[in-house]
Amino acid sequence: MAEVDFMSVLHKSTPRDYLARVNDPEYPKAKAAEQAKKFSEDYWDGDRRICYGGYHYLKGRWEKVARAMAEHYPLPTKPKILDIGCGKGFLLYDFLKVIPDAEIYGIDISDYAIANSKPEIRDRLQIGNAISLPWRDNTFDLVISITTLHNLHAYDLDLALREMERVGKQHKYLCLESYRNEQEKANLLYWQVTCEAFNTPEEWQWWFKHTNYNGDYSYIYFE
Repeated sequence: MAEVDFMSVLHKSTPRDYLARVNDPEYPKAKAAEQAKKFSEDYWDGDRRICYGGYHYLKGRWEKVARAMAEHYPLPTKPKILDIGCGKGFLLYDFLKVIPDAEIYGIDISDYAIANSKPEIRDRLQIGNAISLPWRDNTFDLVISITTLHNLHAYDLDLALREMERVGKQHKYLCLESYRNEQEKANLLYWQVTCEAFNTPEEWQWWFKHTNYNGDYSYIYFE
């Protein structure tokens, strides 16, 4: 288990106006969150004040993340890779550019995301929940979950971390929203629209120990 940063290169490239998110007259934070938590069209491709404002594939954006992971983890030939909370499958699609013989799988709670995923890999993605993964123990050579599990309440977070550990072999990577001080805590509360698990890094470490999660991890902060 180690803290490995694959995601800050993407996270820090997005400008954020925290107060505007909270105080928008048409989509104040509470209204935006209510819509976003349906994980439907508004979340992915609706108004930017709700969430992504159009979640489209950008060439090269996720490829650098996939390449960094492929270079970091000593994966076997034809590795089986699972993305929990895969969304529209952009990371998995770019994994095939880096590891063309990879056997990819993705699961997401959003039927809209799966229906609007990359057509080339849509048959490798399925609707499902992180708390009950439909695969046997030790199925995957690499299991990934990026900015997904912190959207779960504590009782489901417990199950999801255990499931991630169960289906993976040696290599797992988890990215979570977190905060280190009151400013980052306030920014996280202002900006997030789906997060349910608000934990400091120390609290996340407690969760890892509690659920026997032994994979790698990193945090993103709203500075």
